[in-house]
Amino acid sequence: MNTSPLRRPFDSNRAWQRAVALIKANRDLLLALAGVFVVLPAFAVAILLPPPALAEGADLQAALATMGEYYRENAPALVASGLFHLAGTLAMLALFTDASRPTVGQAISTGFKRMPTVIFAQIILGAAVGSMLLVPMILGDAMKSPGLTVLGVSAGLGLGIWALVRLSLIAPVVMVEALANPAQALRRSWHVTEGNALRLLFFFGLVFIAFLVSTTVIEGLVHALVLLVAGSQAAMLVSTLVATSVQAAMTVCFTAIGAASYWQLTGEPGGETAQTFS
Repeated sequence: MNTSPLRRPFDSNRAWQRAVALIKANRDLLLALAGVFVVLPAFAVAILLPPPALAEGADLQAALATMGEYYRENAPALVASGLFHLAGTLAMLALFTDASRPTVGQAISTGFKRMPTVIFAQIILGAAVGSMLLVPMILGDAMKSPGLTVLGVSAGLGLGIWALVRLSLIAPVVMVEALANPAQALRRSWHVTEGNALRLLFFFGLVFIAFLVSTTVIEGLVHALVLLVAGSQAAMLVSTLVATSVQAAMTVCFTAIGAASYWQLTGEPGGETAQTFS
């Protein structure tokens, strides 16, 4: 496998068209995977472990303390939900990218096998991005300079977003190339996205904003309608289910986009023909 830097111009329109084709060709299987691995755990967490309501007028420090306590108390369930979500995402990627045409069971099995590499790579990435934000905050606090803190955090945020985009194809890289070394997966994603970070950022950002707006509008409308008909408790349950369903749709969409972007940027054999599994 050639790991030299690739500079293929990224065509977001072509990536979108291919992602849509992948989703349409596999919609029945994706509905099952998204329902089991995304909707159910997200809905369970939202209903059984809702985040605490922040007191009106609470300052930032108090809000962070409240949320920190929530995450500490519910860490096992939240981590399990996240791992379940990741397993479903990797199973979808296996369906999208595996030329051997795996069954759903085989795709799930492949996803679980590849999951440790993806997890460790994401931990490394998360630690690096977190450091980009934490170090300026510590230095600014030590120097008692709010202006320096804001400037440093802003710079760290920009660098963090850039790093996230450059390493956004870790999962497709691991699934397609069967990489077992997290560092190798990070390097490979870095090479694959070389020269296309801004195009990818713009593409991912547009799709994310579209889903964010859709979720807000749809959840609000459904909540208002159900509230009028069946009361507040039913409205909360139904609107939560709708929100988690839209979240599942976003997961499917971004997974397909990741697969389509990987094939386009690498030009691997089979990259121009969508894999279909029925």
